[in-house]
Amino acid sequence: MKIALLTYRGNMYCGGQGIYAAYLAREWQKAGHEVHVIAGPPLPELAPGIPLHVIPNLNVFGQDHPDWLNRETPFAHFDPLSLWELGVSRIGVFPEMQTFGLRLLQRWRALQNEHGFDVVFDNQCLSWGLLGIRASGVPVVSVIHHPLHIDREADFAIDPSLLQKIRRTLYFPLFMQQLVAPRLDKIVTVSEASRSEIERYFAIPEKEVAVVHNGTDTELFRPVPSVEKETDLLFVGRTEDRKKGLGTLLEAMALLPEHVTLKIVDGRIPDDGLVMRFLERHPIGHRVKLVRRMLEIEELVREYSSARAAVVPSFFEGFGFPASEAMACGLPVIANAAGALPEVVGSDGVAGRLVPPKHPQAMADAILDVLADPQRTAAMGRAARQRIERVFQWSDAAAGLVEVFEETLRAAHRRPRAA
Repeated sequence: MKIALLTYRGNMYCGGQGIYAAYLAREWQKAGHEVHVIAGPPLPELAPGIPLHVIPNLNVFGQDHPDWLNRETPFAHFDPLSLWELGVSRIGVFPEMQTFGLRLLQRWRALQNEHGFDVVFDNQCLSWGLLGIRASGVPVVSVIHHPLHIDREADFAIDPSLLQKIRRTLYFPLFMQQLVAPRLDKIVTVSEASRSEIERYFAIPEKEVAVVHNGTDTELFRPVPSVEKETDLLFVGRTEDRKKGLGTLLEAMALLPEHVTLKIVDGRIPDDGLVMRFLERHPIGHRVKLVRRMLEIEELVREYSSARAAVVPSFFEGFGFPASEAMACGLPVIANAAGALPEVVGSDGVAGRLVPPKHPQAMADAILDVLADPQRTAAMGRAARQRIERVFQWSDAAAGLVEVFEETLRAAHRRPRAA
């Protein structure tokens, strides 16, 4: 099969979407499929032999004047799409999803004529341009990791002011995605929790959405016995992402005994952000270590191995890579019973503990329970890794998606051409 894999931001350090694209491309290639990655910057690092087609943009969002103009080719801004990106980004709109799809549509005929793709797989861009690609006769399947409406609601919960609601409504391209998603050939997602939310926000019935769980690289994410345990708890993630629930964890830390320590790994902790404000108000700073730089993967693996347990206090996760990566590294996980985390961690208590969301005392109690007996903690960590090895492999995810593609192609061939 010839697969065009689209990802508007391709680098693995941009978050889960970059990880998703890189591993699927690798597994499809290993299985004998021809996969081309079509990506915007920052670009992915792909396995050797996987073609990369770059859809450029000037990355003006979030840049202040005159930084956005400090370029070798300033006249590039006069391209119509670039000029539009610059204009709307000044009022808080994040334009990359829209323009990625439109720029791709401009190049699509040449790409398709040269490579003859059987199917297009969109990594939650859901841009207007996909409708044009589908109209050209190539089936389009898109993954929705989780509806972006959930991110917006998490921001509203923190700051319900009218100004914040206007800002966040402008930022997220929800109108576009709500119109595009139901008009594609197939929607897939990565968890049962996300499938339910897709029906809620996109009005696509659950029975029409396929679930294909993510994988985790258990060769890369593994226990490193030589690393000394230097902290009890580890949190990995974007601390300013309100749905990650870091506030609940910090409140739980304030309830825990003096000897319990926490390490927070986030290369983008702002000086005036949630973490710093909380540590100024509560006397737990001596028990909280911050890793405030971007880490290479091997460094991250060592950080996982430096802890006795991981904490994932998210209010929602479409899947939850910090949980699965920690488990692959041999850590039990204390997580909120929210989103897909029960699917990843398991609800039987063997590999971790689930607690009610936004409940600091329940989280503190679960942390003490997991850490109470070092031998049991280690046994839970071994069970956690075994669960990831058994249930969440990228080869299985890639094969499951190919089954979806094959069924989509059969349905497209049965569809009347006029449709």
